[in-house]
Amino acid sequence: MKQRIKRDPAKRSQKRQTDGGRVSAFFKKYGHAWILSYFLIYLPWFSRLQANVGKPYHVIHSKLDDLIPFEELFIIPYLLWFLYVGVTVVYTFFTNRDDYYRMCAFLFTGMTISLLVCTLYPNGTNFRPAVDPSENVFCLLVSRLWSIDPCINVFPSIHVYNSVGTHIAVCHNEKLKKNRLLVFGSGVLMTLICISTVCLKQHSILDVIGSLMMACVIYPIAYAPETAGRKKYSGEFYHI
Repeated sequence: MKQRIKRDPAKRSQKRQTDGGRVSAFFKKYGHAWILSYFLIYLPWFSRLQANVGKPYHVIHSKLDDLIPFEELFIIPYLLWFLYVGVTVVYTFFTNRDDYYRMCAFLFTGMTISLLVCTLYPNGTNFRPAVDPSENVFCLLVSRLWSIDPCINVFPSIHVYNSVGTHIAVCHNEKLKKNRLLVFGSGVLMTLICISTVCLKQHSILDVIGSLMMACVIYPIAYAPETAGRKKYSGEFYHI
């Protein structure tokens, strides 16, 4: 007959206190993750807008759009956008809470405004060319992208806006901005992503302009506490 092992109540209590302390320390250290709950609002809202395929919308088009050639190679920087934005958010999350909050404030404000615009003013483009997915791997990727991303809800471009916001975050981070090569690379990637939106015929040049204007308005608001706290601003955003 097996004997029951008696556990010391004091040790159990100590273990509970230790576990509770770890949980408390974890939330104290990473409690700023709460702001990511924004996606519980953004994703359903965006999905609902994307479901409006086939419904009437205002066509966003400029004569300049007709002069911009389609180039499937730009699918590379276009897809790198997801890594570019995601990695920067994660980096600021773990390294600098203030930078993280400012970046999220900038990104999420613009994303919300974009959703509001697309809700109140349904918009889209109608100039995607015919693409043969068997031509090369880049055409295949473009074809796959278009199959899951309809040409609606384009103004203003979130791809452009978030790319600008990510570069701003890199340029304002105390550690990252000291690496001139990294800042230069970030600026180049941001520029290529912006160009990719029109060269892939995902967006009109008007979508790009709208996003840049929105970034100019929101930037001084999202980064006002930092700008006010520092009497001199060396123009990191343009330091590429």
